[in-house]
Amino acid sequence: MSQAWNGVMGYIIYGKWVFRASGLREGRPLLRYSLTQVLLWFLNWSIISIGVSAGINRNLTALLGVPILAVISYAIQKILDLLAKMKLSVIVPCYNEVETIETLIAAVRKAPINELELVVVDDGSTDGSRDLLRILDQSNHSDLRIIFHDRNQGKGAALRTGFLAATGDICIVQDADLEYDPQEFPIVIGPILEGKADVVFGSRFQGGRPHRVVYFWHRMGNAFLTLLSNMFTDLNLSDMETCYKAFRREVIQKIQIRENRFGFEPEVTAKVAKMNLRIYEVGISYYGRTYGEGKKIGWRDGFRAIYCILKYNLMPR
Repeated sequence: MSQAWNGVMGYIIYGKWVFRASGLREGRPLLRYSLTQVLLWFLNWSIISIGVSAGINRNLTALLGVPILAVISYAIQKILDLLAKMKLSVIVPCYNEVETIETLIAAVRKAPINELELVVVDDGSTDGSRDLLRILDQSNHSDLRIIFHDRNQGKGAALRTGFLAATGDICIVQDADLEYDPQEFPIVIGPILEGKADVVFGSRFQGGRPHRVVYFWHRMGNAFLTLLSNMFTDLNLSDMETCYKAFRREVIQKIQIRENRFGFEPEVTAKVAKMNLRIYEVGISYYGRTYGEGKKIGWRDGFRAIYCILKYNLMPR
């Protein structure tokens, strides 16, 4: 009871500060304000508990904790405001994904992003994906733009087209095969929103998120290619081949992408490393699929990746 009373007194004393930091006065949604305050009360209880266990007076701990909570509240609101103001362009290369493309588009639309545009590039599909996308293209959704290649050129070519068409502040790559979860967009673009990063890699091999167990030799190949890339770029990435790469739009549109297939991954990694950008890596989940489920990358792409690592790291800018 006394702990709750101390918390109330602290909010009365520092109420104006917390009120201003939470942003209610500026007309932000009441639900956001309420959820933020619930989080702050929980943190307040945690701070008091830690202080008491350390032998600090309960009253003093409660009062000292409120400024800390106000700063945390301010940081939370700033991130939420940036998320609301910045537009995310999701670039989806699509080739023969009729079984998943419609589900993927619906999943992207449900992502916790306020302003989003979806740029789907059909790369000459022959399995019905193209016809399905033409139907979706006639649905007059303002957030969806579909571009059609006359013939199959490869993932890198589709991404090149998509990046050039993007209008958002941030661009992120999203494969059409449901191996990556759009609900994790805020995790991947978070360092960019906070002003800390220009490029973010979403690593399948970091953090405690779900990771489907699939092919051992694919994992070994990934580790080798990432190690080889790191040796030339002097980066310490754990997953160079990941799909989830996010860029400030002005960064990716400055890069001339030459690779038409899966060589895009080592090429863009080498080029961003040479640009002296702020590069971050965050842990993501991964729901890998088997070749029976439609996986396309093969051993030939691995040898091409080695060639690309050497080519784009050793050649002049």
